Parts: sequence; structure tokens; C-alpha cells
Amino acid sequence: MILLSLSSVGAFLCSYVFDLTMDNAEQFLAIAAVVLLDGFFGVIAGIKREGFKTYKALSVLRTLGVWWIILGTILAVENGFEVGWLSETIITPFIAFQLLSALKNASMVGLIEGEVLNQIIDKYDNHKGERTPKKK
Repeated sequence: MILLSLSSVGAFLCSYVFDLTMDNAEQFLAIAAVVLLDGFFGVIAGIKREGFKTYKALSVLRTLGVWWIILGTILAVENGFEVGWLSETIITPFIAFQLLSALKNASMVGLIEGEVLNQIIDKYDNHKGERTPKKK
């Protein structure tokens, strides 16, 4: 009886998560696209700066997983309390900052040129350092 109860609860949770992700697949895919784009350019920039580091490359997958869990939780709260604006309010700024980070990484690699873009991104995202190290 206990095994049957546990399998019923597990089946309910799995079907709920499946329905939640399939109903909002565009949001999950948007987060994946933005995180992977930023990670792709970030890994290339890291290779140019300090060589390939596996733990930094794998941190892209960790970031993706964490944001998928956050999005899933937000969507569950939206469905439970019938609040339709919560995911857009929380996730949209994340997507904007990730896109800016991807632009910064692409400019650090040298794929994007443009002095105005570089000045804007440098003011926003200065914890990564400069695109090209200063020569001594």
C-alpha cells in the first residue's frame, strides 16, 4: 500500500512537471538559448585569456539548471495563485543581463567591434575586466 501511494505521488509530480514545461516550453527554450549563448562566448573569451578551464565551462550547465528550476518554481506559483505576470517580471531582467553579458563576452573575443557598444558594456559589466589587457 505504501509503495502504491509513493508511486502515485511520483507519477503525479512527474506529470505536473511535464505539463508545466510543455505549456511553457518557449520560456524554457529562451532561457536555454540566452544562457548557452553567453556561455559559448564566455568559454571562448576564457580560452583567449587564461586557457580552457573545465569547471568554468561546466558552470554554464549549472547556471542553466538553476534558472530552469527557478523558472519552474515561478510558473508553479503562477499556476497555483493565478498570477500571470510573475514569470515575466522576474525572468525578463535576467534575460536582459545575460544578453548584455553575451555581448560583452563576444566583444572580448573580438567578434563585435564598435566603440560605443564597448563603452556601454564596460560601464555595465566591469567585473570581467577589460576586453584586451593593457600592454605594459
